[in-house]
Amino acid sequence: PVLESTEESKEVFVEKCSPVEVLSEMVSSRRVGVVSAVLAATASGTVYFEETFDSGIGERWELSEWKGADSMGKWVWTAGEWFTNEEKAKGMQASEDMRFHATSAKLDSEATTVGKELIVQFTVKHEKKDYAFCGGGYIKLLPGTVDAPSFGGDTPYSIMFGPDLCGYDVSRIHLIFEHGGENLLKEDEIKLDYSDKDEYTHLYTLVMKPDGTYEVFFDQKSKASGAIEDGWAFPKKEIKDPAVSKPADWVDTKRIPDPEAAKPEGYDDIPAEIPDPEAEQPDDWDAEEDGEWEPPMIDNPDYKGEWKPPMIDNPDYKGEWVHPMIPNADYAPDTYAKYPSLTTLGFELWTVNAGSIFDNILVTDDKAYADKMAAETWAIIKEGEKDAKDAWKKANKDEDDEDDEDDEDDEDDLKDEL
Repeated sequence: PVLESTEESKEVFVEKCSPVEVLSEMVSSRRVGVVSAVLAATASGTVYFEETFDSGIGERWELSEWKGADSMGKWVWTAGEWFTNEEKAKGMQASEDMRFHATSAKLDSEATTVGKELIVQFTVKHEKKDYAFCGGGYIKLLPGTVDAPSFGGDTPYSIMFGPDLCGYDVSRIHLIFEHGGENLLKEDEIKLDYSDKDEYTHLYTLVMKPDGTYEVFFDQKSKASGAIEDGWAFPKKEIKDPAVSKPADWVDTKRIPDPEAAKPEGYDDIPAEIPDPEAEQPDDWDAEEDGEWEPPMIDNPDYKGEWKPPMIDNPDYKGEWVHPMIPNADYAPDTYAKYPSLTTLGFELWTVNAGSIFDNILVTDDKAYADKMAAETWAIIKEGEKDAKDAWKKANKDEDDEDDEDDEDDEDDLKDEL
């Protein structure tokens, strides 16, 4: 069959032709754009955004100026100082210490969490990571029209996802959802293990399902999952009845002092300390010079401390008062983390330590495609990274040593001249 470059003919071709005929046309046809359209039409999912920075930081990325030129750091296209596959490892690096780094890009088509899955995935390489490293690595998905030059910390967003590291105290994967104008942090943090916190390339994946559940993956291993309504401060199904309070005469004291108990006679006459009955005056004790000898004091074994009446069960105890619950009128789980129109993604970071490289960004509704992309990017980039880093350090150490030797030779030559 002949494939014409029209939307109608593409659909007819894909619908009526067998996969073999589609592949045959792909091989024989020189119309690259038409073949790409066939591939897109036959795909099972939707790719809303995909960025591997193979050819640089493209024009789709618009820089923010929200903190002013003096405070904004530069993004550079680089694979960093060490790598095994430079072309695959090239990404967008936050290049300056103590600067705000912010940039955004429009999605190719609007994404949604309503009625279908949403997968957000990207890699981060914190190349300068050490014990004192401090820097965020999270991505934001935003709704509506976003003014790129003013995109910053105050710009409303729907989802924020990614690593947050700072020294020993902060090591987590952020996952924040907007609801009713508030940004809701996850109530129990998604912790990163000690072995997760290093300078190598890591893959972060968020899966949000239409049934209101989620799962977070780190290097394709599950880190957290569950119902979205349970993990964040969304309105709960029930609330405490505001019209009811604990009765004033409610007794919730379980045990009380025995009112019939009496302090034993002579109890207060028992001293806390007594002279040690086993102590003896030293043979060389001189009463005229040392004074009258007195035995040292020790704790009295018969002393029982301040007297307190024994405790007994309170006959008036009614148990713990439980606040009655009522249905919450604001409970609407079908709206929790449901965003019908996500238009833009961006990075908005305060960077204490530079060097973090962001790459392989994907927004889709197809988890299988996300896994495939990970295999073609992150799986290749991460292989041999430690060896590459060690080789780079060794090479640069040798250079530093040579520089030191050259400096010493120059100093010796100067001394000879003098």
